[in-house]
Amino acid sequence: MTTFSPEIVAAVLHHMNDDHTDDSLLIARAFGDRAASEAHMVGLDGDGGDWLYRTAPEGPETPLRVAWSGPITERPEIRREIVVLYDRACAELGIEARPHD
Repeated sequence: MTTFSPEIVAAVLHHMNDDHTDDSLLIARAFGDRAASEAHMVGLDGDGGDWLYRTAPEGPETPLRVAWSGPITERPEIRREIVVLYDRACAELGIEARPHD
């Protein structure tokens, strides 16, 4: 398993939790619980990403680990794998994914 530096993990978490909260929620609903009402990314490594989600505003946070499509070792692969997860989540939920840059 590849462990990314704390700076890389912090940058990815900041980006996901500030700019892509809706994507995290889709991932939580698709791979955790359809009733998820909020979610945020809390970690990642070369094998997958970690989220916490809630199904009620004051409810407990539930951990969710989702594996990447395969092991990764380089920072640019993180974005690719999160996009793959987003697309898989949309397919799982039966919604149309937005186009990617």
